[in-house]
Amino acid sequence: CHTYPCAGTIFEKSSTALTLWFHAMYLMTATRNGVSAKELERQLGVTYKCAWRIGHEIRKLMGERNAKSSPLTGHVEIDETYVGGKVKGKGHRYVGNKTIVMGLAQRDGPFIGKIVPNNKKKSLMPIILEHVAPGTTVSTDTLSAYKLLGTFGFNHGSVNHMENEWVRGIHHTNRIEGFWSHLKKGIRSTHVRVSGKYLQNYVEEFGFRFTHRKESHTMFDRMLSHLSQPQKATN
Repeated sequence: CHTYPCAGTIFEKSSTALTLWFHAMYLMTATRNGVSAKELERQLGVTYKCAWRIGHEIRKLMGERNAKSSPLTGHVEIDETYVGGKVKGKGHRYVGNKTIVMGLAQRDGPFIGKIVPNNKKKSLMPIILEHVAPGTTVSTDTLSAYKLLGTFGFNHGSVNHMENEWVRGIHHTNRIEGFWSHLKKGIRSTHVRVSGKYLQNYVEEFGFRFTHRKESHTMFDRMLSHLSQPQKATN
């Protein structure tokens, strides 16, 4: 039998030259806000369809790296934000057709982001229990879904943004709110807008760069190290 070296990787079944894939990976890890599909099309000299697919496959690879960050420990900030869509009507709680993203950011550590259907306890708690180690110190705002975190073994503290309270002792959500600001500005400046259907991929991309931004080795090397997968044999 013969072993196909690209089996089990993002290159499998792709007719695009590996040099172009590596070039795209470098571009997406070397820039603060990522690279749009149109820019990949220009830089790589491929069709827009090909550039779009390459971009999303690389984002999925970044997501696989993010998944290996669990469980989060130490001190974790948890928050949600609303991305995209047009705001209609009045009131700060109106979300229109926006997509809700939940984020968990370990201080001086990894970030994990997940698309959620709503900001209710039944949607948020399973993610926290899956990705945050018991006994971890957790900081949130006063959203009701977080009120019982202490009963699950977390050292929970909150700040009341409605009362203009931003810090209470060791508790604040400044780090994760900084990530939300960067995510939204990056999407607007680089991609203009993204579909809710594919927003998770963009959250993975920005989360990957956020998690690894201070590492001495490059993010490009980090991605290359993750390409090694169990190989498939073909007759």
